[in-house]
Amino acid sequence: MTPAQSQIAERVRAAAAQKRPLRLRGGGTKDFHGGPLDGELLTLDTLAGITSYEPSELVVTVQAGTPLAELEALLQAHGQCLPFEPPHFGAGATVGGMVSAGLAGPARASVGSVRDYVLGASLINGRGELLTFGGQVMKNVAGYDVSRVLAGAWGTLGVITELSLKVLPMAPAEATRVFECSQAEALRLLNAWGGQPLPLNASLWQAGPGGGAVGRLHLRLRGAVAAVQAAGRQLGGEVLPPEGAEALWRSLRDQRHAFFTDAAAQGLDLWRASVPQTAPVLAAAGLSAPLIEWHGAQRWYAVPPGGAADLAESVRAAGGWAAAFRPAAGRRAEPAPLSPALMDIHRALKAAFDPAGIFNPGRLVAGL
Repeated sequence: MTPAQSQIAERVRAAAAQKRPLRLRGGGTKDFHGGPLDGELLTLDTLAGITSYEPSELVVTVQAGTPLAELEALLQAHGQCLPFEPPHFGAGATVGGMVSAGLAGPARASVGSVRDYVLGASLINGRGELLTFGGQVMKNVAGYDVSRVLAGAWGTLGVITELSLKVLPMAPAEATRVFECSQAEALRLLNAWGGQPLPLNASLWQAGPGGGAVGRLHLRLRGAVAAVQAAGRQLGGEVLPPEGAEALWRSLRDQRHAFFTDAAAQGLDLWRASVPQTAPVLAAAGLSAPLIEWHGAQRWYAVPPGGAADLAESVRAAGGWAAAFRPAAGRRAEPAPLSPALMDIHRALKAAFDPAGIFNPGRLVAGL
């Protein structure tokens, strides 16, 4: 272990011996999400720095407390990137927090999720032991793929200390096209385009001013120069200038888009719905128009506190799930209940990695 890892391991062993909860924290940019923030604060900023980077191998190994912006700047300098566009939600976002949250940005439906890019990980478990999973190469099929289980675990299984990530070259061309259409028409177009050989990368539909039925569909094309140009000629639409397009997609990634800021200003809860891309417009009493991305699969709704029952039922009927993502200021959302089978899996993982139950209790699953 490094000195920083040893110090953390000592804190963990002491907390486990006393069954004293620990609240793991990177940059704190995602503190608004999930269950209660209980426990003695354990900051991970001492785990910082790039361990190794081989641009030709498309692999980077980085300490978990490293600022995400620092890693992205390094990759950009070599013409590479994290294709899933992880949200920052603030200046202090860290690489470990990126994986712990498991959240991907606008390109998720086209390039994959966070866990698809995790090749290996090291973490300190609830016994204060340093464990290493996976590796630092693309092809790694031996044993259980434990490193990817950490993506989206919200720090409930251990302290991530180091990560090996797959990176990709930046696309040579990109263009954003804008279309005036209703929500139903946007979903129809996205489904039709999804069945064609087009370089679709990200999409965004938002209602018109005042929640008008006719809104704007933004479609980002990304890939080879010839492919992007040909797709633009085929699809038509208005071309959004590069500067405006970059600002738009970044605001969507970090939830600084007007849809999100208006919801917060009005004291509304932000709900995230995941449905099949082919799901129709969701109908529920008093439901306002959503913001739609991921080619129709992810839909955001702003609802009054305590008023999401109809939304949740409508989402279930469409074959999806919904959960509170960012409650109104001053409130926290209880994690959604799990089925008995999923709860058994979570309990087994928690018992194996954190037998004393000290890491971020209740943050991901109520009661664990």
